[in-house]
Amino acid sequence: MLSILPPLLAFGGLGILLLRFILGSIYILWSYNTIKKDNLKWGVDRNTARTILGGVIGLLLIIGLFTQIVALVSAVMLGIKLHRKIKNREFLTDGVNYYLILFIISVSLIFLGAGYFAFDLPL
Repeated sequence: MLSILPPLLAFGGLGILLLRFILGSIYILWSYNTIKKDNLKWGVDRNTARTILGGVIGLLLIIGLFTQIVALVSAVMLGIKLHRKIKNREFLTDGVNYYLILFIISVSLIFLGAGYFAFDLPL
């Protein structure tokens, strides 16, 4: 492979770590804001389950545990959000571009794995 800065190719896992950390942080922030805003009741509710799932996804991505499975779940959740936006003819607006980028990060993590500083074992 021809590269302008070949020594940096050895640090490819660092880029994956950054993607994993950013996506996990966003999920934790979404969950925290939902809990703070709605004062969730800890019963069986769709919003509560979605909030807890988002927090678990964020935590697992940050620590690097079950990264590819969690990224798959994240991609499905973000794909559903994107499908709803397309259905409402809101595709490629400012807010939807954000979801699209997060969806692409999730799909990338499915193929790339966990990167550096993760509990996942490389296969």
